[in-house]
Amino acid sequence: MRHGAAERHPHRSDPRLLRTPYGEAEEVLGGSATYCAVAASYFTGVRMVAVVGEDFGEEPMNLLRGRSIDVSGIEVRRGRTFRWSGVYSEDLNERTTLSTHLNVFETFQPKLRPEDAAAPNLFLGNIDPDLQAQVLRRLKPRLCACDTMNFWIEGKNDAVRRLLSEVDGLIINDSEARLLAGELNTVVAARRLLSLGLRFLVIKRGEYGAALFAGGHYFAVPAYPVERPVDPTGAGDSFAGGFMGHLARSGDASDRRLREAMIYGSVLASYCVEDFSLRRLGSLSRDDIEVRAGELRNFLSLDGPPAGG
Repeated sequence: MRHGAAERHPHRSDPRLLRTPYGEAEEVLGGSATYCAVAASYFTGVRMVAVVGEDFGEEPMNLLRGRSIDVSGIEVRRGRTFRWSGVYSEDLNERTTLSTHLNVFETFQPKLRPEDAAAPNLFLGNIDPDLQAQVLRRLKPRLCACDTMNFWIEGKNDAVRRLLSEVDGLIINDSEARLLAGELNTVVAARRLLSLGLRFLVIKRGEYGAALFAGGHYFAVPAYPVERPVDPTGAGDSFAGGFMGHLARSGDASDRRLREAMIYGSVLASYCVEDFSLRRLGSLSRDDIEVRAGELRNFLSLDGPPAGG
């Protein structure tokens, strides 16, 4: 849950730094669960289930508590917190991982409380698909979506596919969708993945936005045009948090709500990239979110913005 990227010297990695064309940050808070939880917290109550090391400290915990996130599910274990180091290309479309230290995350086993079974909504972050399935079967939420990655698609393909028959939705990027489906075309890949039992599929496409496939229909939202995208780390997880947060707030996953959720996912992702770590994502107001959501709706309208807008 700590990340950093890029070395000060071209041949020496530094696990404390994160570098992009817009600067660098040292020893900053990150992690999929963190970004997703903070984004979702603007819409609904959130409980995080994660693991950190003794070095995590109270400051990041207090930051999460400040967003009214229930951190009682964050296990603090002996050892060090997960760390990642890498560097982004000039156009931000590629990143080079310089070091990954799993630390306490290597043996992570989600710890759940009996009362967690009452949680109506669940987002399963990117971990071993067998662990994802264990959590899902214990909680049985009304709505559940998950994430995965190339490592699990290639190493535990059968387990990933079994999981997809049990969840409502999958949120992944376009290359992962094609790899999982075994198809070269993203649209064909989406159709194949939906046939595994998914109610909806969201394919993230970075600076090109995201696409929703559900109920035989297709819907796409653009990425909000950010003039200074400082750090794309966590944008996809912020999208997932905004998407699931809106569905939790609205109380249903109808076609209309799914489309609205796509807009809010794009909004939260756009704020995430405006600064390193949670510096921007963690300091939003409801007005910030709704104004940008309104702009995105106008982008999607043939009539454009209302007169005087």
